[in-house]
Amino acid sequence: MPGVTLGKRLAAGVAAIALSTGAAMAAETWPDLPVAVKNGVAARVGDVAYVGLGSAGTDFYALDLADPGKGWVKRAAFTGPATNGAAVAVSGKTILTFSGNGKPDAAASSPIIFDTAYAYDTEADTWSKLDTRTPAGLSGAKALALDGGRIAIVGGYNKDLFDKYLADVSAIDKDKDPAGFKTLVDGYMGMQPKDYRWNDKVLVYDPAGNSWGTLGDNPFLPNCDPAVVAQGGDRFMVISGEIKPGLRTPEVKLVQVEGAEASWEKLADLPAVSASEPQEGVAGAYAGVAGNDVLVAGGANFKGAQANAAAGKWFAHDGLTKGWRDEVYAFDGSGWRPVGKLPRGLAYGASFAVPGGVLVVGGEDGEGKPRTEVFLLRWDGQTLAVEN
Repeated sequence: MPGVTLGKRLAAGVAAIALSTGAAMAAETWPDLPVAVKNGVAARVGDVAYVGLGSAGTDFYALDLADPGKGWVKRAAFTGPATNGAAVAVSGKTILTFSGNGKPDAAASSPIIFDTAYAYDTEADTWSKLDTRTPAGLSGAKALALDGGRIAIVGGYNKDLFDKYLADVSAIDKDKDPAGFKTLVDGYMGMQPKDYRWNDKVLVYDPAGNSWGTLGDNPFLPNCDPAVVAQGGDRFMVISGEIKPGLRTPEVKLVQVEGAEASWEKLADLPAVSASEPQEGVAGAYAGVAGNDVLVAGGANFKGAQANAAAGKWFAHDGLTKGWRDEVYAFDGSGWRPVGKLPRGLAYGASFAVPGGVLVVGGEDGEGKPRTEVFLLRWDGQTLAVEN
């Protein structure tokens, strides 16, 4: 549990970020997306929110948060292959996307993890492919801008292992060879977390020099699809996420970047769901600064996976049913507390901090279907309300 000093430091950081959003952004209603979006990308440049890709294919949309009544406006289509789970960050007025996964072309027999990067110029409404390759597979990774213009990136699947697994799975007819298919899946899903060789560095990309580097090692198991929330001053929280396919962690960490190094500090874990239900951790949660707190909502997990892993059953989600969570938690700098519920279980969508709370955009519901809905989690420090 972090101490009082850390709590004050975090509260100051979130307060500064909340004030920087501008008081003009308020709406009686929030317009739904024109198309359903899950596993896409989301970024904010000034008062404009951008959402797209993922289940929307190459579609990309923008919403003026200061005047949401104008609705979502379709922008230039993404020029690369349709991608899911890409990492995204903003550099000035440019949106940068890294990696993700998908089929490189229509003839491909299986998806791969991309090692490409693209830039979207918000003023020119154009996409361009960058002359660089990501140093690691960054599907499921999270990226965010640092104060000096660099982009920090944490997490991400191992490209070689993931590509081979999907190619092997695609090559087997599970109806004709069910035993071979099961052996392949059990072998991949039954590995321990460290054996997946996910990106365990804090990578850094410098847009000015189009160059890559590292800010050091992650001392914890690397996460894919965590929630990441900027805290100001080159600090950010890494909240929950996967530590291997099907297994999440309730751990929350604070990362502080200073020059060429990043330091990590463990914060309070996400709390138990109830007295009878331990916290499994979540992947694909919504998160953002709300007043002096950080809200985390939704996400997906497998109830019972933590117990299986603790018992040495590393295919931890085998036979379990995936659950889409509706819990909302608030972090005040020292600990978490449950504060309410989403209208339904949701995960893998977009979220934006706006005055009054956190805007939830799209995502995946309990049937695995992408959603178009947009609503505000209004938070005054004590009471949570959902506003459409």
